[in-house]
Amino acid sequence: MLLTVLNKEIPFLRIGLPLCAGIISGLYIKPDFFFLLIISILCISGFIISLFFNKYLTNLLFGITFNLSLFFCGLLLYQNEKNSLSILKPEQTFFQCTLSDYPEEKENSYLLTVKLNAKISTAGTEAVRGSMVLYNKKDSTLISFLPGDILVIKCNPVEITNRGNPYEFDYRFYMENHGIKYYAFTSGSNIISHQAPSARKLIHKALIIREKIIEMYKLRGVSEERLPLVSAIILGQKNKIDQEQKQNFIRAGVMHIMAVSGLHAVILSLFVFNVLFFLKGRFNIIRILVTVLILWAFAYVTGLTPSVLRATLMFTFLQAGNLMHRKVNGINSVLASAFVLILIRPSVIFDAGFLLSYSAVIYIICFYQELYLKVQFKNWMTDKIWQSAVVTIVAQAGTLPLTIMLFNRFPTYFIITNIIIVPLSSLLVVLGCLIPLIFHIQFLSTFLAMILDNLTGLTELLTARAASLPGSNIENIGMRSIECFLLAITIFLFINFLLKKQRRSAFTLYLIIIAFVISVTAKEIYVRTTNELIIYNTAGSSTIGIKTGKILNIYSDTCLIRPEVLKHCATLGLKLKNNILSNKGYCIKAGEKKILICSELSQSIINNYMPDILILTGLKPGIDKNLILGPPLQTIILSSEVSSGYRIPEFISAREIYTVHLVRKSGAYIKRI
Repeated sequence: MLLTVLNKEIPFLRIGLPLCAGIISGLYIKPDFFFLLIISILCISGFIISLFFNKYLTNLLFGITFNLSLFFCGLLLYQNEKNSLSILKPEQTFFQCTLSDYPEEKENSYLLTVKLNAKISTAGTEAVRGSMVLYNKKDSTLISFLPGDILVIKCNPVEITNRGNPYEFDYRFYMENHGIKYYAFTSGSNIISHQAPSARKLIHKALIIREKIIEMYKLRGVSEERLPLVSAIILGQKNKIDQEQKQNFIRAGVMHIMAVSGLHAVILSLFVFNVLFFLKGRFNIIRILVTVLILWAFAYVTGLTPSVLRATLMFTFLQAGNLMHRKVNGINSVLASAFVLILIRPSVIFDAGFLLSYSAVIYIICFYQELYLKVQFKNWMTDKIWQSAVVTIVAQAGTLPLTIMLFNRFPTYFIITNIIIVPLSSLLVVLGCLIPLIFHIQFLSTFLAMILDNLTGLTELLTARAASLPGSNIENIGMRSIECFLLAITIFLFINFLLKKQRRSAFTLYLIIIAFVISVTAKEIYVRTTNELIIYNTAGSSTIGIKTGKILNIYSDTCLIRPEVLKHCATLGLKLKNNILSNKGYCIKAGEKKILICSELSQSIINNYMPDILILTGLKPGIDKNLILGPPLQTIILSSEVSSGYRIPEFISAREIYTVHLVRKSGAYIKRI
């Protein structure tokens, strides 16, 4: 049974589950003061009454009250985090802010992420909280900006919104979880003042040190074209990696080596442990302390990113048990590190990196040993390859549901690529850490940099080759959140049943499989019995979809299928049919509705088709003057291709009998038909 794991050895599982449930409930519940007062009274009363049951072997009332308290603590922590972000008006405002990172160069602008400190007006200053993204016109002066610099800017904050397409990535939610609700467009004249602070924060110093280390690689001979990849693999600095390189690593199934995380912590800790081989026995405590300190130093120079903090905390908790000479439960130590991060930032449980890294580590701790022992090799090299394969298989099994749901694809050659690329990345990490340490020994650091450069080139070549192999990826597969959750539990219980032969868990496994099948069946029934009109919010083109059961007919001005459409089809298992729109009016009969799509609207077109729904396409749709739009027309929709500056004629927009929907502004239009 799954409940058997809730035992004394894993207290952080019993604590963490209700806390996380409370945080997730914060997505749907927004408690007011009266609600909180009632809950507080109930919890306090429950704890007081439970004192009368302490003489019994189990105190059920205390357990229920304790779990409810943790649940509502999670709810309050999440709501407090969300409410801490200030609400800004969409008007020209002066802000004092702190630059959070180096300016990131884009094609036509520099992206600046700033932490807002205060709003400045004639009445004085008002404290504000949260961060904002600035898209600043190309300006050479921004190159000198450093993390931690104090800026005074003038801008019009714009709230971050989603495109509204079905099953799209929730960008607004993602940014809010990182404390960013607004963005703005600025130029050099909007930056009123710029000055260095009297003292920079630790995180800003870390980013500056990271940039200095990248400069060291460059000075010692790492080539310009390979420097971005070196920076990404060793220090997690992915801003300068081009899109093609990223896609190659994703398709090859080794994108995780670019995220400074558990893999880097393991590589570095094993390297330090082996270097300090002479510190054994009673000196082992020094060995552990030195390793932990070096690991935290590595976390610092990589910019104290969330992924490396997760890994470093996990390793620290694991080694803390060894220092106290206590039998360490790996799962409990890992969950303890997660618990600390959740308390600091509750919304971290929604981060893809958090979910992927903890899923992989938990699966490795639970199943690596059993799977490894299933096959024994006497040859040293074969055994090492088998070890690497087992780690890859187990970690991939743990992250499979998340990979499908988040990335809409699955790399088929992940075992082979990881067996080859992970050892190479291990060498890169070790070399990358040694070069700054021996930087002043020029001949040696130059030699190591040359090896680093060549190994990086080999890694890039092998990854590109693996990504270009036929069938390297199974693409356009999708999954909803509930299916992802049930599949994750199913895989865990199934592997546990196969490897550990715990037949008591078989019943739970059957129940979860049934729940998964019911969920998929319910989705299938819903999809087959619903018909929808979808006007996708696709930048620069018009994409209209009519879903009739499992068939999605797309009407577009291009033969290229947009990613938004592919994601929708993959998630619901729709069959796609593409139709190219003509310049003239295009009328579709869908159920009881007549849908007219056109870029030039005249009285004759209206009279010929008598549409119920009118969709206008093109950059600036032409509409005849004195046009009479009579019944049965109910809705006018401006597709995402229509210019943001376009204004529908007043004689149309002023009439209350029509609903006007602007896709570019209000998001995708979805309606049952």
